[in-house]
Amino acid sequence: MAMQFYASPEQIMRDRSELARKGIARGRSAVVVSYAGGVLFVAENLSSTLHKVSEIYDRIGFAAVGRYNEFENLRRAGVRMADLNGLSYDRRDVTGLALANSYAQILGAIFTEQSKPFEVEICVAEVGATPGEDSLYRCTYDGSVTDEPGRMAMGGQAEAISGVLKSHHRPDMSLGDAVKVAVQALSTVGGEGGAARTIAGHQLEVAILDRNRRGRTFRRITGAALTGLLDGDAAGEAVAEGDRAQTPTTPTEEGHKPTTSAGSADLEDKPGDKSDT
Repeated sequence: MAMQFYASPEQIMRDRSELARKGIARGRSAVVVSYAGGVLFVAENLSSTLHKVSEIYDRIGFAAVGRYNEFENLRRAGVRMADLNGLSYDRRDVTGLALANSYAQILGAIFTEQSKPFEVEICVAEVGATPGEDSLYRCTYDGSVTDEPGRMAMGGQAEAISGVLKSHHRPDMSLGDAVKVAVQALSTVGGEGGAARTIAGHQLEVAILDRNRRGRTFRRITGAALTGLLDGDAAGEAVAEGDRAQTPTTPTEEGHKPTTSAGSADLEDKPGDKSDT
């Protein structure tokens, strides 16, 4: 009679952690930083349809690295949960912390109960009335959740990228400066022989949560606006910043304003395969 193979629980957890970390490290990196006008997302992404950065709710954004099919399922679940809570109670009851805790519970259950963990790392960002009130939450494959201090990096060589962000990031930066710092941090890794590299605009996915907008604050920056930011063009930054004529509102004030369901437009299935991004 053949004997069954035995592995201790500690070894099983180590093997699952190693599998998840390797999968995340293979993915291209993403950076999330707080700046004077809101929260900035910058991710390396060659696809124009398989997004790594998306909207969850009025003032909440989502960024992820790892396996696309896995973090896309989590994003869709977050959009549904946010919409349900906002419609059942009040839009002000939908917070980044609540979503981060829900993601942590889901990832923790998958990590301990299933044979294969999710190979993903997630950021849930909520923009506040001031940079000091912005919230960035990191959710990892094992269900851990941490509150990041206004900046964070995910994906391969995240520690090296985080070091550059720590040296150059300031909460009072303009959008143009924040984009430059994020791209500089991403460019410091992945080059030949450890050298810095150049990342073109079409290789980047850039979006912001604009604290000066009413209702839905998430906006993508593409085309000429993104090119202008990368080139340091003041006119390009003005285009990217958008119309600032409207009066800024706090989350409490806009909680009673009827807006369309944030994130619902992104619930449809996207074309393409489900490979790592």
